Amino acid sequence: MATAELTNPADALEAFRKEAAGWLAEHFPKSLVGKENVLATVEGGSDPDPEAVAWKRAMGEKGWGTPTWPKEYGGGGLSYPEARVLQEEMGRIGAWNPIGGMGVMMLGPTLLEFASEEQKQRHIPPICRGEIRWCQGYSEPGAGSDLASLQTRCEDKGDHWLVNGQKTWTSGGQWADWCFALVRTDTSKKHEGISFILLDMKSPGVEVKPIRMISGTSPFCETFFTDVKVPKENIVGDLGNGWTIGKRLLQHERTNLSGGGSLGRGQGPSLSDIAKHYVGTDAEGRIADADLRMRIVRHEMEAQAFKATARRVMLESKSGNISLGSSILKNVGARITQERAELTLEIMGMNGLGWSGDGFNPAELGATRGWLWGKAVSIYGGTTEIQNNVIAKRILGMLDHQ
Repeated sequence: MATAELTNPADALEAFRKEAAGWLAEHFPKSLVGKENVLATVEGGSDPDPEAVAWKRAMGEKGWGTPTWPKEYGGGGLSYPEARVLQEEMGRIGAWNPIGGMGVMMLGPTLLEFASEEQKQRHIPPICRGEIRWCQGYSEPGAGSDLASLQTRCEDKGDHWLVNGQKTWTSGGQWADWCFALVRTDTSKKHEGISFILLDMKSPGVEVKPIRMISGTSPFCETFFTDVKVPKENIVGDLGNGWTIGKRLLQHERTNLSGGGSLGRGQGPSLSDIAKHYVGTDAEGRIADADLRMRIVRHEMEAQAFKATARRVMLESKSGNISLGSSILKNVGARITQERAELTLEIMGMNGLGWSGDGFNPAELGATRGWLWGKAVSIYGGTTEIQNNVIAKRILGMLDHQ
């Protein structure tokens, strides 16, 4: 009997569980268990494993990479209980979602809410199939925390828009196919003069220059637009409504960075396992250093509680209920991520301070770079200070009174 024919919700969900388990067993290659999901990151690199590519294609065609998105746009069309079951069954066999990136995390949910039907039909299906890389054109050299002061111009030239300006911290810009950006269409107004536009990164006049980080990687760029022609239909929503659309996208970003970002992905061995390896154990098999043991326990308890909360908020956001609590999640998630990195280096001791050489194994070198990379977590997606302002004004109601 098909799942849809079952009237008892529990029976229907159990039938779907069997369906999902069978499909995953058939399509997820066992060779990919435990491997990092390189297909869902912003970075480019060498050609991925052919089996990973096949897994991505299968999930994209099934729509389960974006399980709750509407079927008419390439999503899975699953209910939220079904999506949870799918996640559970994937976790049970060590499978991971190969469909990710900014298109899934930020742009897709925003287009579902604000885009025209033609824009949805054009842009959302390739996101669901993982065929298009997107990057974000928000921050500028003179418009970071005060994003609404952005100056990238978008002028109406009759049959097209003409874009001129510069963006910075464009994550994955050197590999992206398309960019969603905030641009100024009216210089007489601040917030109301901003519009939300989609740009093809292969357009003449687009130039990217990677920025090298202290961790040694170059995951983001400076992006320059010089007389870039953009079709008129690439403005999303009403002209001048970009600030409203852009803020909603940022809520999706902050929620996903917390629940689906560094805390949401597998992080390798637990801190307890790392500590037992480097610090050793006592007669009862516990971490030998009692103070370190208690700090690890507190951290892991807080991290697990945070993950559960973040997953709940992520599910709520996918149903259109975007909470201002995304700012709280962003700050808490950043702190937990940085705390884990610092504890890891403390546990490794001198082994956690290496940059290169035969005296350090790959995990140790990765921990050093991860610690440095983690310093940016409290900055990207809106700094901790900006989130504190949002929390104070919009959640706690601490408005300034003149």
